[in-house]
Order: sequence, then structure tokens, then C-alpha cells
Amino acid sequence: MKHTEISTLGEFGLIKRLTENFPIKNNSTEKGIGDDAAVLDYSNKKTLITSDLLLEGIHFDLTYVPLRHLGYKAVIVNLSDIYAMNGQPKQIIVSIGVSKRFSVENLEEIYSGIRLACNIYGIDLIGGDTSASLTGLTISITCIGEGQYGQIVYRNGAKENDLICVSGELGSAYMGLQLLEREKIVFETSGAIQPDFQGKDYILQRQLKPEARADIIDNLKKHNILPTAMMDISDGLSSELFHICTQSNVGCRIFEDKIPIGEQAAIMAEEMNFNIITAVLNGGEDYELLFTTSLSDYEKLIQIDDIGIIGHITSPEKGLALVGRQGEEIKLKAQGWNSLQ
Repeated sequence: MKHTEISTLGEFGLIKRLTENFPIKNNSTEKGIGDDAAVLDYSNKKTLITSDLLLEGIHFDLTYVPLRHLGYKAVIVNLSDIYAMNGQPKQIIVSIGVSKRFSVENLEEIYSGIRLACNIYGIDLIGGDTSASLTGLTISITCIGEGQYGQIVYRNGAKENDLICVSGELGSAYMGLQLLEREKIVFETSGAIQPDFQGKDYILQRQLKPEARADIIDNLKKHNILPTAMMDISDGLSSELFHICTQSNVGCRIFEDKIPIGEQAAIMAEEMNFNIITAVLNGGEDYELLFTTSLSDYEKLIQIDDIGIIGHITSPEKGLALVGRQGEEIKLKAQGWNSLQ
């Protein structure tokens, strides 16, 4: 790959080169890149804003994360937050801190992943910043979205007897990470043995190139279902349940045999002598949707593909528990991934 020093382009030349192939897609974007600030017009809709910061060595390891995948995932984790509010993401702002070991071509790889995510999900890149960094690569993305009046879903609306639902299957992203970390150690200690990823494509994709569940939001609307509370699963099922139950002042019961688990994830967990339920509860990065709905929505819910009903909301006095396959109750703990530990 060609290696062009970033300094040869200068800040504005670099911005132009990285962002010139991002056409405007949304009517709410009046002015994107090219002025002191972007201009948005949402008329009578609510504006939703979220931001995520990704740091090399904390949130990603470039030993095994391709730059194109990193750019894509950095966008997805923000889009997922907007969908978790029952909103529609529309614009992103991308800021990057980069050390001298990265070239212009490296940044173009990151932006190719960002552009792919924008094209797939119909998002506009409207601005950002670039800066030198002494500590490697930093990516900060802010996502702006819209929500309809009366349709935005918060974490604090779950009520006793509500159903607890998840989209997709859980645990695959975490087991993909465990596989990557294992093969990294083997490679570094041997100096020659190439990673063995045969038959593990799915869990690797779930870790390196996750997707935001826009389809679930669309299907809920089509079936006239408005969740009472919702979050995306970034830090693990247990942690997200704690957020919803704490803010809603309720308890919950989820059932081990109802939790959807990927086949490759289960096989990988067995191979590594790892408890797959632990991975599901505490692993995170699935970016599936966890939500609660009224019991009256049951008949409509079971008509939607890729949604599993895993439990129900209880009174707060009952606390939070996982019901095992033998009927035993295991108290849930919020011990998902925490970058500050």
C-alpha cells in the first residue's frame, strides 16, 4: 500500500480527500461539510444525539482489527444507540486523533468503512475534526437522529408484567473476541503459526463488523408495537437489564432456556471451556436490542422474525434473577465490560 505522509496534505487538504465521496442523502441536512458548522432542519420532530469514543488499546486492537472494519463498527455503535431510542439516525460527525505511524492511505481505509456504513444505513457525514495524537488512534463519532413525538422510547418505562424481549442471538461477539485474543497470543508466542479461523466466520463478523438492528425497529412499527423501555446490548445482557430495571424501578425474571444463543458461539465456548451464559450476560458488543412491551402485544410479537421473549418484568421487591434450566434462581449482577476498571 502506498504511504503518503499526512503532513503533505495539511488539515484542509486531508479533510477534503477523506470526505469528498459522501453525498447528502437526507432532507434534514441543509448544509454538510464545507462551512464552520453543519445546518440541520428537523421541522417538528425531536432531535436525538449520541456519541461514542473509541481508543486504540482500550476499545480495539489493530493487531487483528482491519481499519475498514474499525471505521464501519465505529459508525454502527452510534446508530445502534439511536435505534434503541426508537429513532432514525440521519447524520454523523467524525473526529479522529492520529499518530505519525498512520498514513493518508490508512485513514482512507477507515473512511471507506465509514462510507460503507453511511451508504447502507442512509446516513450523512456532515463534519468532524482531525488532530495529531501521541497515543495512537482515537475515533470519536457523534450521531444525530430524529424521533417522532410520542414515539421515543426511554429506559424508564418498563412496568410490572411487561414481556422482556431481545432481537437476534447473544454471545457471538464476545466469543469472537475471545477467539481473536487466543489466536493473537499463539501468533505472538510462536512467531510463525497463522491464526486458525476455519468455521468461525460468523462469530468473527459479529465482533469485527456488527450491524445495527434498523430492521427490528421497522418491524415493530409495522406491527404497531411501541416498546415500554429499550436499550441496545453493548455491555452485556445483565448490565442492560440493570439499567432498565433500576430506571424503571422494577425487578425481572429471565429464563436461561429462552435466551437465544448462536451455535458457533456455543461451540466456541465449549472449546475454550467457557460458560456461554456468562458470555451472554457479561460479554457485550452484540448490539442487539433489549426491550420490554405490554403483555397485550404478545400475539403481534410472535409474528416477527428474530425476536425472542426471554422473561418478564416483576415488582421491584423481587429483584433481578436468571431462572436456570432446573428452576433455580440466580441473582443477576451488573458486571458487563467497563473500560474504566
